[in-house]
Amino acid sequence: MMKLVRRILIGRPLHNQEISHEKLPKWKALAIFSSDALSSVAYGPEEIMLMLTLPGIIAYGYLAPISIAILLLLAIVTISYVQVAKVNPGGGGSYSVAIKNLGEMPALVAAAALFADYTLTVAVSVCAGTAAILSAFPALTVHGVAIDLAVLFGILMLVNLRGVREASTAFVYPTYAFIFGIVALIGTGIYQSLTQQMPIIPPESLAKQFDWTIALLLLRAFANGCSSMTGVEALSNGVPMFRSPEVRNASITTYWMSGILGAMLLGISFLIMHFHILQIEGVTALSQIAELTFGRNWLYYYIQITTMLVLYLAANTSFNGLPSLLSLLATDGYMPRYLGIRGERLSFSNGIILLSTIAGLLIFIYQGDTEHLISLYAIGVFLSFTIAQTGMVVHWRRERTPGWGARAAVNAVGATVTGIVVLIIGITKFSHGAWAVIIFIPFMIFIFKKIRSHYNDMSEQLHLPVEDFDPTTATNLKIGRNVVIVPIATPTNIVAQTLKYAKTISKDVVALHIATDEASALRVEEKWHNWNPGVELVTMYSPYRLVIQPLLNYISQLERQRKPEDFITILIPEFQTKKWWHRLLHNQTGWVLRTLLILRENVIVTTVPFHLKK
Repeated sequence: MMKLVRRILIGRPLHNQEISHEKLPKWKALAIFSSDALSSVAYGPEEIMLMLTLPGIIAYGYLAPISIAILLLLAIVTISYVQVAKVNPGGGGSYSVAIKNLGEMPALVAAAALFADYTLTVAVSVCAGTAAILSAFPALTVHGVAIDLAVLFGILMLVNLRGVREASTAFVYPTYAFIFGIVALIGTGIYQSLTQQMPIIPPESLAKQFDWTIALLLLRAFANGCSSMTGVEALSNGVPMFRSPEVRNASITTYWMSGILGAMLLGISFLIMHFHILQIEGVTALSQIAELTFGRNWLYYYIQITTMLVLYLAANTSFNGLPSLLSLLATDGYMPRYLGIRGERLSFSNGIILLSTIAGLLIFIYQGDTEHLISLYAIGVFLSFTIAQTGMVVHWRRERTPGWGARAAVNAVGATVTGIVVLIIGITKFSHGAWAVIIFIPFMIFIFKKIRSHYNDMSEQLHLPVEDFDPTTATNLKIGRNVVIVPIATPTNIVAQTLKYAKTISKDVVALHIATDEASALRVEEKWHNWNPGVELVTMYSPYRLVIQPLLNYISQLERQRKPEDFITILIPEFQTKKWWHRLLHNQTGWVLRTLLILRENVIVTTVPFHLKK
């Protein structure tokens, strides 16, 4: 039954040779990898506006300069990541650049920053998508977190587990529907501003004042607006997922994405100023613009629904980026090895499940509050930007290919600017949640290094020095005794089956019975004598009614007597119930004993199952 459900939800397993069919053409890749960046127009300009319209502050007129500064930064970062894609066709983005050019520590910082970025992208995108639809249907507000989690686990995780091709087919059309809607909104809004009587930009939207308080506010507004650039790095991380030629297609798609994003950011910022949009509790800025432009007609609801969909799908950028990054980290030994293994549908399914779980926890902890989540958001993105571009400067200086000086200059400028942005975000948003990311990154580096240390220790201990191995000694290995101990409560069918197996692996078999009183011991010994299975019965008295500890003491006594070449095998008779709830009716002595013994050296623990039919 479970297998049938799995096939319905996930689909049939894909052969390794089918991976070529999972590659994406540019038009699909644009939707899959750019949904995060493109969807940021739904909240990025609004976050700038929120900072510039606090009570008692007259700073609305700075919205345009801040938006233009973000566009210039977007151009620099775009050019840089096209270069990243060209020199790292295997994907991995800033982590791959750093590990090759800057060393282990900067690479782990980049990996930790990307880990934070991708998980927050999922949480922010899902919450922002729900906020868009709640603006149109306020009655659903009380169910906001439940909607977030249902979309995350019931749609995004499930569709991505079905594979890249399935995800692209499901998600590509809503992204283009959103782009069409925003272009129509901006076009209509600009046309109306040029043809109607009201001024294109009302005077109150140009009002400015300046003092040191405003300066700090402008920095915070700029930091908030930089959230619009998240997702730019996703294309360089996912180069292997493009159809051949991968690098060229990824580069072209990156330029497409940045061009569309820049135009939409500029258009939405213009309309915010034109309509002099202010914060309204429970209503997004984009919802206000759509209502003022179209009225409450079907076009308004089209904008809200497609915005909701693309914000949900923006999370899909992370589902394509983080699992691939985790697979590289797993290959390098910094994350568990199973994260580097493709699942039945040729996707990194373990990474997808891990990402969904962490994002779900963030949504639950912050109760779907987009503003608080965005406060954690951009610092990881820009830290990875800075590391990637610094690594590219080192790469160009080392390679010195034709034109390397100009390329290095672009990356140096980009690294400097994004580094300054990291400082701005860290300072202005520290008390608003950035401190959590600043703590999280060193914590993740600690985890990465501990995992790598474990794998190094394990490799050292498991290494077989073939060059020093003498094949003549293989036939002269000293064989010791194997003492088999079978813990029993009383002679039963399962004990008989276990003893039968025990005799096939050793001649030294002991049945061990722990008796809590003499009367029960005599009864078991009498049954054993009458049965006479040809195996010695050892009885130990436990007047305090303990069962596990006397068993461990007996095994410890045998361990002290054993020779180096000897082994001790514990065979645990254990019946398997027909129904799961029957398991709750029995003690778990076998499981506890197995757990305690598995850590002992030269003690082999085996369960002999006996399956009940009813």
